[in-house]
Formats: sequence, structure tokens, C-alpha cells
Amino acid sequence: MTTPHKEASKLGQFSWALFDWANQPFFTIITTFIFAPYFANVLVGDPVKGQSAWAFTQSTSGILIALMSPFLGAMADAGGRRKPYIFAFQLLLAVGCAGLWWAYPGRPDLILPISWAVIAATVGAEMSIVFNNAQLPGIVRPERIGWLSGFGWGLGYCGGLISLFAVLAVSMPSLFGLAAGDRPLFGLDPETHELERLVGPASALWLAIFVLPMFLFTPDSAGARRQSLWVAARQGGASLVSTVRKLRHFRNALTYLIAFMLYNDGLAAIIAFGGVYAAATFGWSTVTLGIFGIILTVFAIPGAFLGGRLDDLIGSKRTVQLAIAGVIIATLGIVGVTETRVFYVIPAEPLSPTRGLFGSLQEKTLMGFALLLGFCMGPMQAASRTMIGRLAPEGMTGEFYGLFALSGRATAWMAPLAIGIVTAASGSTRIGMACVLAFLMIGFLLLWSVREERANA
Repeated sequence: MTTPHKEASKLGQFSWALFDWANQPFFTIITTFIFAPYFANVLVGDPVKGQSAWAFTQSTSGILIALMSPFLGAMADAGGRRKPYIFAFQLLLAVGCAGLWWAYPGRPDLILPISWAVIAATVGAEMSIVFNNAQLPGIVRPERIGWLSGFGWGLGYCGGLISLFAVLAVSMPSLFGLAAGDRPLFGLDPETHELERLVGPASALWLAIFVLPMFLFTPDSAGARRQSLWVAARQGGASLVSTVRKLRHFRNALTYLIAFMLYNDGLAAIIAFGGVYAAATFGWSTVTLGIFGIILTVFAIPGAFLGGRLDDLIGSKRTVQLAIAGVIIATLGIVGVTETRVFYVIPAEPLSPTRGLFGSLQEKTLMGFALLLGFCMGPMQAASRTMIGRLAPEGMTGEFYGLFALSGRATAWMAPLAIGIVTAASGSTRIGMACVLAFLMIGFLLLWSVREERANA
């Protein structure tokens, strides 16, 4: 592990972790639980076509991130400073989120522009995460890096949880005693889905407020080399080419990156399409999706914090292995639920239109496996981030975190694309979702041969 020149203050470390809190509403209420189902089932208006269209946004952003991340990571290593890159991509994220307000229902001409707004926001979020991750080994002692990484993920899930509560409170204020009746707060019009559209600008505002401490209090690459953008670009490009050529020398790290590429894509796909699948299968409303997201996030928070501790106790690799196994079991269970069956073959009573919240056997079964998924995804993500920090050679953390982002996104377009193609070909959202199992299982098998040790430059 790269030894910090000078460990950041507690405030600096907390501000670094707060970055996850600032960014999480984009992933929680836009790409997972609220806007994604609205995009697929209302804006597009057809569950099968909608899932395919959402897959387009995720696959296109994955291709762009895969092309950009390793070069920019190497460029940041050459130039030393990471915050200018973080600021630029956070700005792109905020602009993309703000543009979602114009996702009016009944306007098929807006599907493509809104898709590009989602793509821009996704690229901004993922690329800024590359540079924020690269700061991690330089602000905390090696023996505490797993804890801080897990703390960041846990804090992020807390932010996502609060954002979901905010959406639910605005959507159904009577549940919280904020108003009488079922009309949303602030005069939002449910007929034009103003609540679902507002989550974009609201996420941008949340980001602008809570990302500030990282810029103010977290040190930016102690001993940073002050170089011009052009010089940093040239040196970063040359360094990247050299690293790619030497990847055979870093064979252990390369195997890990390939494994991560696969199992992370499977996880990202099940997260991105879980809400879309549930809404299409059970006809869940925005309120139900919000409650579903809250329950899932409540289970994800202790998983992330526990994963950080477990990472420091038993190592990143074992923590990731345990988490992947849990995600595989959860995914098998989720795709085994349909409108009429659970566990693939067991018949269930037809869905009643007057049923209560999660009132059917099908919904209860899906919820049980979703909670397992929520508990496991935090340790899987946090320990994966720590693992690359443990494998990266001295002085190459930014470059390896760029490659880490590349491996996390290189096939990110493949999993959504596979879901989109299979969904369209089969006419079944369930069969389309089952594609993610191949990514999870192959990545799990590859991880067994990885040694948890730092590479020599």
C-alpha cells in the first residue's frame, strides 16, 4: 500500500468520505429506484422497450467511461492534482441531473435527449469517483484504508436513504403528518410526474452542497507536481502506454482487474435494473419503489460498515468473495420470482389489485432476496476499492485506479446491452435480467487465483 506522505486530518478524511454521501442520491433515486423506472415505464411507456432504452443509456456511458478513465487516471498521476478533474466531472454530473426536469411524459421526442442527459451525468459521476478514489491511499494509514473505504460507502448509503425518505415525504406527505390528503408537497403535479422529474435537479443541489467539504478540507495529493495540463496529458498518456505494456509484469493485478470487471458489471446491472424489473413485474408506484429503496438501503448501510471492518480483519479478497457469493444467491432468487411463481416453479396466488404494501407472496420473496443483495453490495464495492489500493505499485495509485475504473466499466456496456438484447428478443424482462448471473459467476471464479499483495513497479 502506498504510504501517505502525511495522513490527512480527521476532518479531511471525513470530508473525503462525505463525497460518497454527496454523489449517492444520483445512484439511488435516479439510476435505481425512482427515475429509472419512470424512464422505462412512463417516459418510454412500454416495459420491454423501456428496459432496452435504459440499457442503451448504461451501455453508452460504460463505453465512454472505459475509453476515458485509464488515460485520465494516468494524467492525474503525472500532474499530481486530482481536485480539478473532480470539479470538472462533478459539474458535468450536476448539469446532466438538472436536465432531467424536462423528461415530460407523453413526449417520445424527448427520450433521446433525456437519454443523453443520463449518459452525461453517469460519465460525470463515475469519472469523478476515479479521482476521488485515487486520493484514498494518500490520506490515511495503510492499516485503516479498509475502514475509511467502508465508512465512505456506508455514509453514501445513508445519504441515499435520506434522499429516498425525502422523495417519499414529498410524494406522500400524509404518511409523515406533513399535510392532509395524497397530493404531493409544493404543488407538484402527479399527472405530469413532476416529482419524478424533480429528483434530477434536487440531486444536483444536494451534490453542490455536500461535495464542498471535500474541496475545502481534504488535501489534494501531498507533494503534488505542479505541471501544465498539456505536460500532464503527454506524461499521463506515455505512462498509460507503458503500464499497459507492462501489464504482463503485473499479472496478479491484471487478473484481479479482469475479475472485478466481470463481477462488478453483474452487480451494477442488478442494481440498475432491479427497480425497473420490480416495477414492470408488480406495477409498483413511485411510493412503493421509494419504500422498497429505503428498506434495501437500510440493510446496505450496516453491510458497508461491517465490510470495512471485515476488510481490515480478514483481507479485501476474502471479504469480496463472501459478498459475491451472497449477491449470486440473491440474484438467483430475484429472477426466480414472476407474477405467478416463486423459486421458478412454485405457484403463487395471482396478484390482487387491492393487496397491501408488498402484500403478495411474490413480493415478499423478492424483498427477502433484495435485502440479501443490499447487505452484500456494500462490502463487495468497498472491499473491491480497497483491494486495488493494496495491489497498486508505489507512485501509480491514480493510474491503477484509472485501470480499476476501466475494468469496472469496460464491460459495463456489455451487461446492459446483453439485458437489452435478450429482453427485446425474448419479450421477457425476467430472462433479460438473468444475464447478470454469467458476469457474477465468472468473476467469482477468476478471483480465486488473485494474491493480495502489492506489485513492484
